[in-house]
Order: sequence, then structure tokens, then C-alpha cells
Amino acid sequence: MDSLKLSFVISLSALLSLVCCSYPASAGDIVHHDALAPKKRGCDNDFILVKVQTWVNGEEDAEFVGVGARFGTVIVSKEKNANQTRLTLSDPRDCCEPPKNKLVGDVIMVDRGGCKFTAKANNAEGAGASAILIINNQKELYKMVCEPDETDLDIHIPAVMLPQDAGVTLEKMLLTNDSVSVQLYSPKRPIVDIAEVFLWLMAVGTILCASYWSAWSAREAATEQDKLLKDAAEGIPNQRSELNSVVDISTTTAVLFVVVASCFLVLLYKLMSYWFIELLVVLFCIGGVEGLQTCLVALLSRWFRRAGESFIKVPILGAVSYLTLAVSPLCITFAVVWAVYRNTPYAWIGQDILGIALILTVLQIVHVPNLKVGTVLLSCAFLYDIFWVFVSKKLFHESVMIVVARGDKSGEDGIPMLLKIPRLFDPWGGYSIIGFGDILLPGLLVAFAIRFRLSPLSLFL
Repeated sequence: MDSLKLSFVISLSALLSLVCCSYPASAGDIVHHDALAPKKRGCDNDFILVKVQTWVNGEEDAEFVGVGARFGTVIVSKEKNANQTRLTLSDPRDCCEPPKNKLVGDVIMVDRGGCKFTAKANNAEGAGASAILIINNQKELYKMVCEPDETDLDIHIPAVMLPQDAGVTLEKMLLTNDSVSVQLYSPKRPIVDIAEVFLWLMAVGTILCASYWSAWSAREAATEQDKLLKDAAEGIPNQRSELNSVVDISTTTAVLFVVVASCFLVLLYKLMSYWFIELLVVLFCIGGVEGLQTCLVALLSRWFRRAGESFIKVPILGAVSYLTLAVSPLCITFAVVWAVYRNTPYAWIGQDILGIALILTVLQIVHVPNLKVGTVLLSCAFLYDIFWVFVSKKLFHESVMIVVARGDKSGEDGIPMLLKIPRLFDPWGGYSIIGFGDILLPGLLVAFAIRFRLSPLSLFL
């Protein structure tokens, strides 16, 4: 690998490590800590996510996700037990006074504000509603609790909070269609998330493969160097060949990681937008192509040794093997196809392949030279993770790491620097995800341990 390629891969690996060093949150944001409003009689429900399925003029339409209130009746968990009920818009809209129209078992939709949540629910129940949907005035979900001075609550209809955008959509449905009905239910998540198990196996397997590959390459490089020294009658300069080009992390670099990572993360947080996500996609594709190419060349060179050892000079890139030229078009095509179709349901497969190949290549090039550096690096990463996931909420009013990882301000599904697997057996769907930093950083230490264990020096310990 020439110096240009080596520098690019190292720079890109630093970018990937800084971007995602934590698990992004799932299932949307739910705000409001209710420590000052403890459970009481009539207000002791657990907060649960609720699916609100809609039908427009008898045909199934959009589905929304809300959160159940602390008060009211418990929402059924099975879809087959949920009733399809007509949706009605409240008059007055905030339902702080009894609705003017009588509701015969309808689900009533009301706006948040003007009075207590429990007052809205009591008014809706008194008018004959079978459930109440309260539309938040913000995009987040909000935990609806009872006031500390409220006692003897006796609400017998379910209450659900929906985000602002869901309310806008539902109101348009009601104003432009003859009939809109909804179905409320809260399916339970499985006890064991199979996707999490496979994600763990994928991450651990990637680290082990990269570590043993790194150890094997280090031993091969040492053997090659010894052979050159023995065969040289007058001695040779003490330098590594292209195959052995690696970069050792120093203690200073490990400490600077926190500062540089924090600055870069804040930059991403402030500049996060659609075009910025597109730029990250391009960088990810370039790194994925390089990683996939390196892995394929290393694998195929065992069978096509002559093609792997024959080189041709290419402008800018320098000497490139014929085997690299053969696999490069395939790698580029693969990355381009993924970029074009990255929003399709099965695009996660291509993203994981490119990501794993890139991680393998980075762990092959970047090395932790000793246990001291590894300890400093992981300690700094540990503090970095805690600060930007949890402490940053006090400074920015939201978790900076989670916002960046999910791409909340970009209008996209999130940054591509992560591995993900769909939750196939989870009724709530979504993906189980892990950032590249969560694999790369511990992988550096594991790779060092395996290299040391398989080195000749360990035989004397």
C-alpha cells in the first residue's frame, strides 16, 4: 500500500471512530421525567408505546406511534382484540370544556394545552368517547401524568399522546374524507431480541477476524524481514515493505482523541443537514471500496499469487497489482449500487458488508503498540462516550451523540457509519445498530493482545 492510500485510510478511520461511539436511541424521543408525580390510585399505569392504525373510507392507511398515559384504562396488547373506531375532532379543540357534539363510542382527537390532561379525559368520557388522542404541540412524545394534588381519579377510557406531525396528518384526513377510523393497541416486545444477538456475533466476529489477520500479517512481515536480512550480504536499510505499512498509536494521540473527537462531533451536530449526510455517504463509499478491495485482494492472492505479485504503474496511485485492478471495478460497482438504493429495505446488507470490510482494513493498518497506550485510549473513549451521550443533555438540552448518530436534523435515516440488523421478530420493527467506534476501539486492544500472544516474544514469558 503506497503512502497516499495509507494516509487516506488512516484519516477516514479517524473520522469513523469519532462519529459513532455509542448506540443511538430507538423508538423516538419521549420527554418529561415524572419523579414529582408518583403513581397513585387511578394514575398508576406504566408508560407504553401505542400503535394507532388508521383507516380512510374503509381502506387501511397510515400508522402512528404514541405513548399511553399514566391514567385511564390499559390498552390491549393484541391487534385482534382492538376495535376499529370512528375518529372525531373535538369541539372545542382543547376539550377543556365538555364537547358540544355527542360522541357515541368515538375516539376523540384534542389539542394539548389549556387545562390538565385528566380534565380533557374526563370531559371526553362524559361526552361518550371511547378513547382520547391528545396531540402534542411539539414533535416529541410527552409522558402524561397526574398533578400532585389530584386524588380519587376514576377515568375509564384510554388516553394516548401523539406527536405534532401525526396530529397534522390526522386532521387533514378528517377534513378531506368522509370517514376516518382508528385502532389502538400496544404489542409487547419479545423478551430476547434476536437481532441484538446477531449484531453482537457480527461485531465480535469482525474483531476476531481482524485481530487474527493482523497477527498473521505481523508474523509474516517479521519472517520476510528476517529472510531479507539473512540473504543480504552487505545489509539492507531497516524499512518495511508496502505490505507491512502500519501506524502505531502513541499515548499523546490517544489523549488528543478526546479533544479532536469532541470538536468534530460538535461540528457534525451544528452542520448536520441533508447535504452533510450525502457527504458522509460519499466518504463511507470511498472507504468501503478501499476496505472491500483490500480484503478481496488479501483473500484472492492465496489462489492468484502471480496476479497479486505483478504490478503496473498507475498515475497518482503508483504501483498497483493486477489483482487489485481486477477487483476494483467490482468493489466500486457494489458501493455505488448501495449508495443509490440505500433507502430500500435490504440496503442494510450492503452497508454491513462495506462497513465490516472497512473495519477489517483499519484494524489491519492501525495498531496499539503496547498495553499502556491501549489503556489510555479506551479510558479516554469511555469518558468521551459518557460525556456526549449523557452529560451533553445538560448543555445542549439533548444528547449530541444520539442526535448526530440518528441524523435527526438532516431529514435522513441517520449516518451510514454503523452496522445494523432489522428487528424481524419485533412488532415495533426498527433496527438494532452499533457504531463503528464501538467495534474499532476495543478491536484495537484485542488485536494487540492476539498479536502479542502469537508473537515469538510471548514464548519467553
